[in-house]
Amino acid sequence: MKALKFIIHISAFSILISACSFEEESTSPAVKELTEAVYASGNVYPRNEFKLFAQGDGVLVQQLVSEGDTVKEGQLLFVLDSDATDARSQAAATIYRQSEANLSDSSPILNELEVQVRNTRTRLENDSVNFVRLKGLYEKNATSKVEFERAELAYRTSRNSLAASQQSLKRTRNQLYVELQNARSQYRVSADDSKNYRIKSFTNGKVYEIYKEPGELVKRTEAVALIGSSDQAYVQMAVDENDFTRVKTGQKILIKVDAFEQKLYEATVSKIYPKLNKLDQTFRVDADFVGEAPDGYYGLTIEANIIISQNPKALTVPKLYVMDGDSVWIQEDGEKKKIKITIGAENLDLVEVKSGLMENSVIIKP
Repeated sequence: MKALKFIIHISAFSILISACSFEEESTSPAVKELTEAVYASGNVYPRNEFKLFAQGDGVLVQQLVSEGDTVKEGQLLFVLDSDATDARSQAAATIYRQSEANLSDSSPILNELEVQVRNTRTRLENDSVNFVRLKGLYEKNATSKVEFERAELAYRTSRNSLAASQQSLKRTRNQLYVELQNARSQYRVSADDSKNYRIKSFTNGKVYEIYKEPGELVKRTEAVALIGSSDQAYVQMAVDENDFTRVKTGQKILIKVDAFEQKLYEATVSKIYPKLNKLDQTFRVDADFVGEAPDGYYGLTIEANIIISQNPKALTVPKLYVMDGDSVWIQEDGEKKKIKITIGAENLDLVEVKSGLMENSVIIKP
């Protein structure tokens, strides 16, 4: 176990670390409150941290926020300029408007075909009346067969023309409807593409860092800013692999933030990551603050003691007197001798003695 790197005094669950005088030549075991802890270092980060990425290539023309500003969900933060996108958007809007006009009640294309249908229907009515009249005369031998057949042909031709003009009107209306749907789809795609050049915040938070300045080129999927919660923070710690197995979720932590040396923060272990960082042989452990937290800052450096155990009545000896990790020198009957002891928890100054010593034992320096 690594030694505690800072001394903590807190009334609710006090950690008493009694340092021994280096000038003292002998001592005796004492019953004291002993807290065992694992040291960890790390940083404070905001909750809901995310980077804003550009979804299109363009020049940053408007920066509407600065680092440290609080933002709302959906708030416009940056605007990119893209002439090609604007041109496509305008062209799509023009085609969409024209397609709507082509299918409207005042559509010149459909009006022309409807006039053709009406004219063909009128001609059919006339040809039908003439056909019926000549048929009656022909049956009475009052007109020639040539005249009757001419009238019959004109009637059939008009009837076919009406059917063709009606089919043409229907086909054209369907075609214009399809063109309108395609134009509407293209217009929406163009509008969505335009939104890619207006970068908004996904949630309420605070701007911690801005990576681009007005006038700079921003490429697609390139980060523009870093945003996170302004009032919710957590701790990301690195725990040595030798101590990692002793850390459990829910354990209490006492944290000292380098930027606020006079303050002591409380937290609890919230998540333990199982992957070893081979670069520094540590595991990542996250913790949530309990009560007050240094919100609104990104990356504050911390030192932490993860409390593994607390014994209010532990038989302890100063670590200075323990030799080779399991032995002490004692004075007994005027003689000096080395004995084995069984140790338990330990901190920076004290070692818990499980067996091998009594409270009245006299321990001496070697």
